[in-house]
Amino acid sequence: MRRLLLRLAAISTVLAPAAVHAQATDSLTHAADLGRILGKQSASTWFIMVSDFQCPFCKAWHDSTFAMIKRDYVDTGKLRMAFINFPLHANSVPAARTAMCAAAQGKFWPLHDRIFDSQNKWKSLKDPRPFLDALAIASGADAARLRSCEDGGHMDALIAADQERFQRTGVTGTPTFFIGRATMVGALPARDFRRVIDSVLAAARAK
Repeated sequence: MRRLLLRLAAISTVLAPAAVHAQATDSLTHAADLGRILGKQSASTWFIMVSDFQCPFCKAWHDSTFAMIKRDYVDTGKLRMAFINFPLHANSVPAARTAMCAAAQGKFWPLHDRIFDSQNKWKSLKDPRPFLDALAIASGADAARLRSCEDGGHMDALIAADQERFQRTGVTGTPTFFIGRATMVGALPARDFRRVIDSVLAAARAK
């Protein structure tokens, strides 16, 4: 999937005012919701990645472009980043479940990197949970709290609602990105993301 779409998007219909997901109604899911947001609250422009941990294109984008965007735009306070689950493969939901349970402990982003880095090791496992749990624990998650969260299915509604909500915006595959009022689709080169991000930020400054 290597096509670029630039269109106006009513991002306010995708994002709740205070968090990425309006359905995060209890303390655990609220913590998980906030845990998958990266960047300074002062950043006025959102970078929303709609992704699937088992998607090969999502891994390719992570490996080639994620670190640049985090370093140059998120860490510098220009963008606020959020991860949206859009599971499409056999082991995508278990991976999303582990990631969001880790997010409730503030460990989403280090686990996010480990899951993508090791995708080829867990994607074909009949039961990927032990492997994914080990990654979460290595990322700093408490094992007992992680197990309780997963066993109770506490993140399943949040994950399902992520996908349903973004399907309504027109997302059909991963990765898809909303950058301010622009949309990009696919594991496009880093230079394309830099060009679009710089354009979006320049337009925001000109207002």
